[in-house]
Amino acid sequence: MDEAPIEELKAIAHPLRFRVVQILRAGELNVGEIEKASGIGQPALSQQLGVLRKAELVETRKDAKLVYYSLNEDRLSQLGASISGTDMAASAKRPHVRTPSPGVANFARLS
Repeated sequence: MDEAPIEELKAIAHPLRFRVVQILRAGELNVGEIEKASGIGQPALSQQLGVLRKAELVETRKDAKLVYYSLNEDRLSQLGASISGTDMAASAKRPHVRTPSPGVANFARLS
């Protein structure tokens, strides 16, 4: 995710799509199961799933006539890291070091 994740954020910011993402946190579900859990009707649900799929926030798996959806955990982790401004691998390697500001009273931190 080299560029700002604007499209991904737009995709997840919609109330219906956000509800679908929350439901999929429990694990892989087929469209009928998502419909039942979310209360979103089939035509609207298919449209919302299409947007999430295009943004690569969900993954699909087909089994016979059923399509199963699951969260794309890697993509969502990248999105979270982009929002928080951290590179997960880099931040794990370097310790956070505080340096005193010149000209400012610095107090000892008791922990």
